[in-house]
Amino acid sequence: MNIRPRPSACAATAFLALALVTTPAHAFRCGGKIVTEDMHEAQVRRACGAPTTMRHIGRTLRGINIPIESNHGGGWTSRQFPGYGFSQEVVITEYVYNFGPRKLMRRLLFEGGVLVSIETLGYGYRE
Repeated sequence: MNIRPRPSACAATAFLALALVTTPAHAFRCGGKIVTEDMHEAQVRRACGAPTTMRHIGRTLRGINIPIESNHGGGWTSRQFPGYGFSQEVVITEYVYNFGPRKLMRRLLFEGGVLVSIETLGYGYRE
């Protein structure tokens, strides 16, 4: 007696395996590492190496809320973010990674050294 798995069971298993391997839409793989938003420039450079191009494209204001801590008699502390804080001017830096003609190029925007945006530009080119 020859037992074969049903095609629907094989498809479901393949779909589940693919879902576990994919990265989020706001992330990409660089070699064996995953690059995601909120990473620092140094972390991205460790994962991907030096970008193909890098330029400073402007400045922006970033809000910084300072928490207010209150100690209560029961031994617990509460933190409040009252909605006011300080603004800090930070530099916006653009990295473009060209991974070659068979892979997609990526444009990364950093604000104050923190990755805030990942865009796909299309297929790369030979250098």
